[in-house]
Amino acid sequence: MAMAEKRPGEPFTRIDVHEAKAMIEAGGVQVIDSREPYEHEDGHVPGSIQIQHMATLVHADKLAKDRPILFICKSGARSAVAAEFAAALGLTDLYNVEGGHEAWAKAGYPMDTGR
Repeated sequence: MAMAEKRPGEPFTRIDVHEAKAMIEAGGVQVIDSREPYEHEDGHVPGSIQIQHMATLVHADKLAKDRPILFICKSGARSAVAAEFAAALGLTDLYNVEGGHEAWAKAGYPMDTGR
C-alpha cells in the first residue's frame, strides 16, 4: 500500500519500504544507510552506502547529485535527520524510508551483511 507523503516544512518525501523496494528495483537511486557501521554490518539493504546520520555533511562528496537518494536507518528517525542535512547541501530529490530496516526485515526483503 503506497504511502508517499510530502509534509510541509520537510525537504524529503516519506515512503514506506514497499515503495523503497520498487524504486531500488527500478534502478537509478542511491540508498544511504544512516545507521552506525556496526548496525550496517549486521544487515542492510543490498547496495546501500553507510554514512552515519551526523556525518552526512562531512561525506557530502559521496551523495548523488544526479538521482534520487533514499535514506534509511533502523526506524526512520536518523534517516530523516540525514535527509535534512542533504537538503541543507542543496539536494532536492530526497526520500526517507519510514519504518527503516525494522520494516524492511519484517517485510521479508533481502539484507546483506558485512561492509
